[in-house]
Amino acid sequence: MPNPNMANREVCDLIFVDYATKKPFLNLDFANVSTTELTGESTFAYGGKGYPKRVRFAGEKSGTLTIETQIQTVKLWQLITGGEVKNSAKFVTRVETAVDSEGKVITLNDVPVSDTVVVYTADDDCGTELAYTITDQTVTLDNALDSNAKVVVYYMKNVTSGVQRINVKSTSIPKNFIVYGDTIMQTEDDEVLPYRIIAAKCAPQSNMSLSFTNNGDPGTITITCDLLADADNNILDLILIEEDSSKDNK
Repeated sequence: MPNPNMANREVCDLIFVDYATKKPFLNLDFANVSTTELTGESTFAYGGKGYPKRVRFAGEKSGTLTIETQIQTVKLWQLITGGEVKNSAKFVTRVETAVDSEGKVITLNDVPVSDTVVVYTADDDCGTELAYTITDQTVTLDNALDSNAKVVVYYMKNVTSGVQRINVKSTSIPKNFIVYGDTIMQTEDDEVLPYRIIAAKCAPQSNMSLSFTNNGDPGTITITCDLLADADNNILDLILIEEDSSKDNK
Protein backbone atom coordinates (compact mmCIF):
# COMPACT_ATOMS: atom_id res chain seq x y z
CA MET A 1 0.00 0.00 0.00
CA PRO A 2 1.39 3.47 -0.87
CA ASN A 3 1.96 6.08 1.85
CA PRO A 4 -0.38 8.90 0.70
CA ASN A 5 -0.45 12.50 1.87
CA MET A 6 -3.86 12.95 3.43
CA ALA A 7 -6.00 15.16 5.63
CA ASN A 8 -9.18 14.90 7.68
CA ARG A 9 -12.20 17.14 7.91
CA GLU A 10 -14.84 14.78 9.31
CA VAL A 11 -15.85 13.71 12.80
CA CYS A 12 -15.60 10.14 14.08
CA ASP A 13 -18.67 8.02 14.68
CA LEU A 14 -17.94 6.14 17.90
CA ILE A 15 -19.12 2.80 19.27
CA PHE A 16 -18.63 2.36 23.02
CA VAL A 17 -18.30 -1.28 24.05
CA ASP A 18 -18.43 -2.25 27.73
CA TYR A 19 -14.86 -3.25 28.64
CA ALA A 20 -15.95 -5.93 31.11
CA THR A 21 -18.79 -7.59 29.17
CA LYS A 22 -17.64 -6.75 25.60
CA LYS A 23 -21.26 -5.79 24.81
CA PRO A 24 -22.11 -2.59 22.86
CA PHE A 25 -23.22 0.17 25.24
CA LEU A 26 -23.69 3.29 23.08
CA ASN A 27 -23.56 4.16 19.39
CA LEU A 28 -22.39 7.79 19.46
CA ASP A 29 -22.89 8.83 15.84
CA PHE A 30 -23.96 12.41 16.60
CA ALA A 31 -20.73 14.12 17.74
CA ASN A 32 -19.51 17.38 16.20
CA VAL A 33 -15.87 17.04 17.30
CA SER A 34 -13.79 14.02 18.30
CA THR A 35 -10.17 14.61 19.28
CA THR A 36 -7.58 12.00 20.20
CA GLU A 37 -4.49 13.14 22.07
CA LEU A 38 -1.51 10.96 23.01
CA THR A 39 0.81 12.06 25.78
CA GLY A 40 4.08 10.82 27.23
CA GLU A 41 6.87 11.89 29.53
CA SER A 42 10.56 12.10 28.64
CA THR A 43 13.32 11.78 31.22
CA PHE A 44 16.97 12.30 30.35
CA ALA A 45 20.34 11.11 31.60
CA TYR A 46 22.88 13.92 31.65
CA GLY A 47 26.67 13.81 31.61
CA GLY A 48 29.88 15.63 30.72
CA LYS A 49 30.91 19.25 30.48
CA GLY A 50 27.99 21.60 30.15
CA TYR A 51 25.67 18.91 31.57
CA PRO A 52 24.17 17.90 28.18
CA LYS A 53 21.37 15.41 27.67
CA ARG A 54 22.84 12.01 26.71
CA VAL A 55 20.08 9.41 26.90
CA ARG A 56 16.30 9.80 26.65
CA PHE A 57 13.89 7.55 28.54
CA ALA A 58 10.27 7.62 27.36
CA GLY A 59 7.36 6.52 29.52
CA GLU A 60 4.04 7.34 31.15
CA LYS A 61 2.26 6.91 27.82
CA SER A 62 -1.40 7.84 28.01
CA GLY A 63 -3.81 10.19 26.32
CA THR A 64 -7.37 11.39 26.04
CA LEU A 65 -10.35 11.04 23.73
CA THR A 66 -12.44 14.23 23.78
CA ILE A 67 -15.91 14.43 22.25
CA GLU A 68 -18.10 17.50 21.75
CA THR A 69 -21.77 17.04 20.97
CA GLN A 70 -24.92 19.15 20.89
CA ILE A 71 -27.09 16.03 20.79
CA GLN A 72 -27.76 14.32 24.12
CA THR A 73 -29.20 10.99 25.20
CA VAL A 74 -29.88 9.37 28.55
CA LYS A 75 -27.29 6.72 27.66
CA LEU A 76 -24.72 9.47 27.14
CA TRP A 77 -25.43 10.90 30.61
CA GLN A 78 -25.08 7.41 32.04
CA LEU A 79 -21.77 6.88 30.24
CA ILE A 80 -20.33 10.09 31.71
CA THR A 81 -21.69 9.83 35.25
CA GLY A 82 -21.77 6.10 35.90
CA GLY A 83 -25.24 6.65 37.37
CA GLU A 84 -28.03 4.09 37.44
CA VAL A 85 -31.15 4.41 35.26
CA LYS A 86 -34.35 4.51 37.33
CA ASN A 87 -37.92 4.37 36.03
CA SER A 88 -39.59 6.66 38.56
CA ALA A 89 -39.07 10.23 39.72
CA LYS A 90 -40.35 12.72 42.28
CA PHE A 91 -40.16 16.47 41.75
CA VAL A 92 -41.95 19.67 42.78
CA THR A 93 -44.45 21.06 40.29
CA ARG A 94 -46.32 24.36 40.18
CA VAL A 95 -49.94 24.74 39.05
CA GLU A 96 -51.85 27.98 38.58
CA THR A 97 -55.56 27.28 38.54
CA ALA A 98 -58.92 28.52 39.80
CA VAL A 99 -61.09 27.50 42.73
CA ASP A 100 -64.64 26.38 42.05
CA SER A 101 -67.70 28.63 41.95
CA GLU A 102 -68.00 28.41 45.74
CA GLY A 103 -64.42 29.63 46.17
CA LYS A 104 -63.17 26.61 48.14
CA VAL A 105 -62.41 23.53 46.00
CA ILE A 106 -59.27 23.03 43.84
CA THR A 107 -59.00 19.94 41.65
CA LEU A 108 -55.46 18.84 40.76
CA ASN A 109 -54.44 16.66 37.82
CA ASP A 110 -52.35 14.39 40.06
CA VAL A 111 -52.48 12.79 43.47
CA PRO A 112 -49.71 14.68 45.31
CA VAL A 113 -47.17 13.00 47.53
CA SER A 114 -48.46 13.14 51.10
CA ASP A 115 -47.85 16.37 53.06
CA THR A 116 -46.30 18.27 50.14
CA VAL A 117 -49.12 20.59 49.02
CA VAL A 118 -48.74 24.36 49.58
CA VAL A 119 -51.41 26.80 48.33
CA TYR A 120 -51.20 30.58 47.78
CA THR A 121 -53.44 33.13 46.15
CA ALA A 122 -52.18 33.99 42.66
CA ASP A 123 -51.40 37.59 43.68
CA ASP A 124 -49.36 36.40 46.70
CA ASP A 125 -47.25 33.61 45.17
CA CYS A 126 -44.87 32.13 47.80
CA GLY A 127 -46.37 34.52 50.38
CA THR A 128 -48.98 33.58 52.97
CA GLU A 129 -50.06 29.94 52.88
CA LEU A 130 -53.75 29.09 52.67
CA ALA A 131 -55.08 26.45 55.07
CA TYR A 132 -56.74 23.42 53.46
CA THR A 133 -57.68 19.77 53.68
CA ILE A 134 -57.00 17.28 50.89
CA THR A 135 -58.49 14.02 49.67
CA ASP A 136 -56.77 12.37 46.71
CA GLN A 137 -56.69 15.12 44.02
CA THR A 138 -59.19 17.45 45.71
CA VAL A 139 -57.97 20.36 47.82
CA THR A 140 -60.60 22.15 49.94
CA LEU A 141 -59.70 25.54 51.41
CA ASP A 142 -60.67 26.25 55.01
CA ASN A 143 -61.70 29.80 54.11
CA ALA A 144 -63.51 30.50 50.85
CA LEU A 145 -62.11 32.90 48.28
CA ASP A 146 -64.05 34.77 45.61
CA SER A 147 -65.80 32.58 43.04
CA ASN A 148 -63.28 31.21 40.48
CA ALA A 149 -60.39 33.08 42.15
CA LYS A 150 -56.92 32.17 40.96
CA VAL A 151 -54.57 30.23 43.19
CA VAL A 152 -51.06 28.78 42.90
CA VAL A 153 -50.46 25.24 44.15
CA TYR A 154 -47.05 23.64 44.71
CA TYR A 155 -46.77 19.92 45.37
CA MET A 156 -44.47 16.94 44.98
CA LYS A 157 -45.38 14.87 41.93
CA ASN A 158 -44.58 11.15 41.70
CA VAL A 159 -44.13 9.85 38.13
CA THR A 160 -43.85 6.09 37.62
CA SER A 161 -44.31 5.58 33.87
CA GLY A 162 -42.44 6.86 30.83
CA VAL A 163 -39.54 8.02 33.01
CA GLN A 164 -35.78 7.65 32.65
CA ARG A 165 -33.93 9.13 35.62
CA ILE A 166 -30.15 9.01 36.02
CA ASN A 167 -29.40 8.59 39.72
CA VAL A 168 -25.86 9.85 40.38
CA LYS A 169 -24.42 9.07 43.81
CA SER A 170 -21.16 10.17 45.39
CA THR A 171 -20.07 6.55 44.92
CA SER A 172 -21.02 6.31 41.22
CA ILE A 173 -18.10 5.28 39.00
CA PRO A 174 -18.27 5.34 35.17
CA LYS A 175 -17.57 2.10 33.35
CA ASN A 176 -14.48 1.50 31.23
CA PHE A 177 -15.03 1.02 27.50
CA ILE A 178 -13.38 -0.13 24.32
CA VAL A 179 -14.08 2.59 21.76
CA TYR A 180 -14.20 2.02 17.99
CA GLY A 181 -14.02 5.18 15.87
CA ASP A 182 -14.95 5.47 12.19
CA THR A 183 -14.11 8.43 9.93
CA ILE A 184 -12.43 9.15 6.56
CA MET A 185 -9.21 10.63 5.23
CA GLN A 186 -8.91 12.47 1.90
CA THR A 187 -5.66 12.25 -0.04
CA GLU A 188 -3.99 14.75 -2.37
CA ASP A 189 -5.17 12.52 -5.24
CA ASP A 190 -8.82 12.94 -4.12
CA GLU A 191 -9.08 9.42 -2.77
CA VAL A 192 -11.36 8.96 0.22
CA LEU A 193 -9.90 6.33 2.55
CA PRO A 194 -11.67 4.77 5.53
CA TYR A 195 -9.88 5.48 8.78
CA ARG A 196 -10.46 3.75 12.11
CA ILE A 197 -9.30 4.24 15.65
CA ILE A 198 -9.52 1.73 18.48
CA ALA A 199 -9.06 2.92 22.05
CA ALA A 200 -8.21 -0.26 23.96
CA LYS A 201 -9.42 0.93 27.37
CA CYS A 202 -11.23 4.21 27.67
CA ALA A 203 -12.28 5.71 31.02
CA PRO A 204 -14.80 8.62 30.86
CA GLN A 205 -14.07 11.43 33.29
CA SER A 206 -16.97 12.30 35.62
CA ASN A 207 -17.17 15.91 34.42
CA MET A 208 -20.34 17.16 32.74
CA SER A 209 -21.68 20.66 32.18
CA LEU A 210 -25.32 20.96 31.12
CA SER A 211 -26.19 24.45 29.89
CA PHE A 212 -29.71 25.69 29.19
CA THR A 213 -30.13 28.92 27.25
CA ASN A 214 -32.84 30.71 25.28
CA ASN A 215 -30.47 32.28 22.71
CA GLY A 216 -27.37 31.52 20.67
CA ASP A 217 -26.16 28.05 19.74
CA PRO A 218 -27.59 24.89 21.32
CA GLY A 219 -25.76 23.74 24.43
CA THR A 220 -22.68 21.55 23.90
CA ILE A 221 -21.56 18.69 26.12
CA THR A 222 -17.85 17.85 26.22
CA ILE A 223 -16.89 14.30 27.19
CA THR A 224 -13.26 13.65 28.06
CA CYS A 225 -12.07 10.04 28.34
CA ASP A 226 -8.68 8.97 29.64
CA LEU A 227 -6.86 6.42 27.49
CA LEU A 228 -5.55 3.54 29.61
CA ALA A 229 -3.51 0.48 28.72
CA ASP A 230 -5.37 -2.83 28.55
CA ALA A 231 -4.09 -6.20 29.80
CA ASP A 232 -1.81 -6.46 26.73
CA ASN A 233 -0.47 -2.89 27.11
CA ASN A 234 -2.48 -1.66 24.10
CA ILE A 235 -3.57 1.97 24.23
CA LEU A 236 -4.58 3.05 20.72
CA ASP A 237 -4.74 1.65 17.18
CA LEU A 238 -4.80 3.99 14.15
CA ILE A 239 -5.99 2.10 11.07
CA LEU A 240 -5.98 3.33 7.46
CA ILE A 241 -7.83 1.09 4.98
CA GLU A 242 -6.96 1.17 1.27
CA GLU A 243 -10.46 0.05 0.25
CA ASP A 244 -13.59 -0.02 2.36
CA SER A 245 -14.03 -3.67 3.29
CA SER A 246 -17.73 -3.04 3.99
CA LYS A 247 -18.26 -3.04 0.21
CA ASP A 248 -17.44 -6.74 0.21
CA ASN A 249 -20.43 -7.39 2.46
CA LYS A 250 -22.98 -5.77 0.17
